[in-house]
Parts: sequence; C-alpha cells; structure tokens
Amino acid sequence: MNYRVLVADDHRLARQAIRSLLEGEPGFEWIGEAADAAEAVEKCGELLPDLVLMDIRMPQGGGLEATKRIKQLYPYTRIVMLTVSDDASDLFTAIRYGAQGYLLKNMNPDDWIHYLRGLLEDSGEISQGMADRLLQSFRAPEGRDGVDVSPHVLSTRESEIVGYVAAGFSNRQIADMLVIAENTVKNHIKNMLAKLSLDNRVQLTAYAVRHGMTRNIQKQSHK
Repeated sequence: MNYRVLVADDHRLARQAIRSLLEGEPGFEWIGEAADAAEAVEKCGELLPDLVLMDIRMPQGGGLEATKRIKQLYPYTRIVMLTVSDDASDLFTAIRYGAQGYLLKNMNPDDWIHYLRGLLEDSGEISQGMADRLLQSFRAPEGRDGVDVSPHVLSTRESEIVGYVAAGFSNRQIADMLVIAENTVKNHIKNMLAKLSLDNRVQLTAYAVRHGMTRNIQKQSHK
C-alpha cells in the first residue's frame, strides 16, 4: 500500500529534503506541499492525504492550529508533527489536537522511516523517550472536547495494558509479558480507545499519565 503524503513546512529546503527522503522509500507517495498553516489546511481539502508531516512553527496560524483544524475537517488523516525540539508543552498540545506523534528534524533518516512505518502500519510502538517525557513533564491537558472519561470504564486487563502502552512497550512485547496473543492486545487497545473517546496510542499514553496509571509499570521498565 502507498501512503499519500503532504508535507507542510515554511522552509523550502526542509520540504525538499523530506521529499527526497520519502521518494526513495517504497510505500510513500509524495502528493504535495504547503508553506504555511493556512495552505496546509487548504491542501488537505484538495488532496486528501493519508499522512501530513506538519512543522510546528509556521506562519498563518502555526502547525498546531492547522492540526486542530485538519482533524476537525478530516479526522482520518494522520498527522505527525515536525519540530527541532521535544518541548513537552508542544507535544501535549499536538496530542490534544489529534496528532499521532512527532518527529525531531535532527533524527537519523532511518529512524524517521522506521517511526513512520510503525505509525502507519499500527505496529504500536511509542518510543521510551516519549513515554519518559510524558511522565516527567505532564501538564494535565484537557481531554478531547473537554471530556475526560473515567478509567473505571476499563476492565482490569485493559487497565494493565494501558500501563504497558504508556511505558513504551510494543504490542508484541505486551503480548509476551502477559502471555496472550498479539491480536488480543490490539483488540484490547481498539476497545479502550473507543471507550475513552480517544484517537490513538499517543493520546492513550497521555490519558494514562493523567490518571496515574503508569507509575508501577514505569518503575519496572527501568529495572
């Protein structure tokens, strides 16, 4: 399957570099680019990409506001933020607005591709670094549309899996630790997202941190 990609960045050289990277990789189809936030929203309506790589700092509203608008209009479009720093406040805002993740611009190109494939193929990987930043810098963002469902709606098994997800473990790792099938883990996660009115694992991680569901798992993962 080819994933149709739109890149939004106000620096022409950055757009060119990302295009060169993606065009050399099977499974990615470059369909367009935008130089500011307003154009990113407009191009999404015209091109309906599967994935938008969105620079956080851009003219005409900024990448975060563009993300919020795009997810309102085209909720099935995946958005990954592009940034030069892993500022926690930007990360939480992006998650709250519906972004699936973020990429540091100075990451190794191979890591970029690995991360994007994992995201698009729903391999369930969230880096341990992301989990650590969520735990250490959490600022209690609002739930989607200001609604935050109680964790009591989750079963005991689901609550257990949430902790592992937030600690950065993949579906396969969780399955191995709990001695269950990987597809069972995937189904649990889909059910949890539906129960909690969340869109993706990154939002699920933020939810787990907000409700204190990660502490024991996090401590164990560092032993």
